[in-house]
Amino acid sequence: MQKDDVINLASKQIRDAHKVETLVPVIRTFFDEKTNTASHVVYCRKTRKAAIIDSVLDYEMASGKTSYDSAQEIVDFVQESNLSVEWQLETHAHADHLSAAPWLQKQVGGKLGIGKDIIRVQEVFGKIFNAGTEFERDGSQFDHLFQDGETFFIGQLPVTVLHVPGHTPADMAFVIGDTVFVGDTLFMPDFGTARADFPGGDARQLFRSIQRLLSLPFETKLFLCHDYKAQGRDDFVWQTTVKEQRTSNIHVNDQMSEEDFVRMRQERDHKLSMPKLLMPSVQVNMRGGNFPEKENNGVSYIKIPIN
Repeated sequence: MQKDDVINLASKQIRDAHKVETLVPVIRTFFDEKTNTASHVVYCRKTRKAAIIDSVLDYEMASGKTSYDSAQEIVDFVQESNLSVEWQLETHAHADHLSAAPWLQKQVGGKLGIGKDIIRVQEVFGKIFNAGTEFERDGSQFDHLFQDGETFFIGQLPVTVLHVPGHTPADMAFVIGDTVFVGDTLFMPDFGTARADFPGGDARQLFRSIQRLLSLPFETKLFLCHDYKAQGRDDFVWQTTVKEQRTSNIHVNDQMSEEDFVRMRQERDHKLSMPKLLMPSVQVNMRGGNFPEKENNGVSYIKIPIN
């Protein structure tokens, strides 16, 4: 399927959802202020089938200890709402928080899905962290690898998958009913766009991916994975629209050319510091949310390359 065909399919899905209430997803967001991450539970109001998108595992960097308080809130909501989880979806292999997907699967079920280009991420970071031959670089840690234009259902909710690389090679956006879960491609209009300087990232590719998203109908709702509360704003926010982004995003509005965006993004990225949880996050998330294999003392370790 050609890229334009995929966008046309997603646009039709969004317009159809506006006409039929049962095709509009119900969404409950859980915001983790420690990592500025918005995790979303999305479900079909008629069948109660659900997906969990971009979950968070609590991780204490100094001690290496993990806990499940954030994920437990999601479990409580799912159970109290009588939902049946069909999917644990990752928009990409995050570099700023650890995924709780494997733990959530044990609690409430759901197949774990991510974009097929996670294989490229595994190849790059497998070498960086010298993960060894025991680390499979074929995406087999996930239950399903999505391709651009793929479609499926959550209950009666139609889903179209869009490949939106640039932040990382594997970024995917999930169009569910009339709503798009865009991962890290876009932030709120007053904060701009994601960085593109990680291995495999590309500012020009990010611009073009964002244009795909912004070619969807103006009224399309966009749910974000992060909010960093731009200066002057009091509250965390994770919902916007295509129209708001095209009108007022400080990095990528309708007046911003591709060349100007690439120049801005590269200059800005050069000044950014490394995310504090990048080392543990990537090593865990490239494994589908699992920690590296335990060593002969029964302990799992996170590596930190020197220099």
